[in-house]
Amino acid sequence: MAFLTSAAANPPPSESTQQAVGYPSLFLLVALGSLVPVVPTGAIVSSAAVVALHQTDPFALLGVFCVAAFAALLGDVGLYVLGLRGVRSRGGSRWLHRLQERADERTLATAQRRLDEHGAAVLVLSRLIPAGRIPVMVACLLAEMPLRRFVRGDVPACLAWAATYQLIGILGGAIFPEPWQGVVLAVGLTFAIAGVPALARRLRKP
Repeated sequence: MAFLTSAAANPPPSESTQQAVGYPSLFLLVALGSLVPVVPTGAIVSSAAVVALHQTDPFALLGVFCVAAFAALLGDVGLYVLGLRGVRSRGGSRWLHRLQERADERTLATAQRRLDEHGAAVLVLSRLIPAGRIPVMVACLLAEMPLRRFVRGDVPACLAWAATYQLIGILGGAIFPEPWQGVVLAVGLTFAIAGVPALARRLRKP
């Protein structure tokens, strides 16, 4: 009886409360992860999609998609603006140097070749390939691609990226009845996908 009284006095948070907290958190984490490429943004979006799938709000998944895509775009644009400042200054910038350090010569050369062949459209593919975003962004910076052209190419890239990782979350959430089980599967899948480039580099080494 005491348990029932306690539960009534402390009801679980409503979906509206979860969304009021969840959407701003999702936005901040994805934007930060796009600006500082160490946060696993794909896993965050997939986890948010799992939680949204188990809510009764029919627009919850749409909300996750819009927030994730918009946050990714703002983060990309912010990082690109900081990189452009480094390209146009004599001494470069800390952000530009850090980006260049994350792109090895072979990968950067491939990104530059694809940029020459396909233009800003290569941004879409770079967002979908694990560890492909930074080398292509560095190639765009070294080519001094105008910010407006970068944004035009990055909009569909961020939309495709958000849709892909949301789909991973939906698949994970649909398999298990409990949201936490779907989150574990979605996070595991996104980390496994992210680890593919590192594994490929190890296999290429003699």
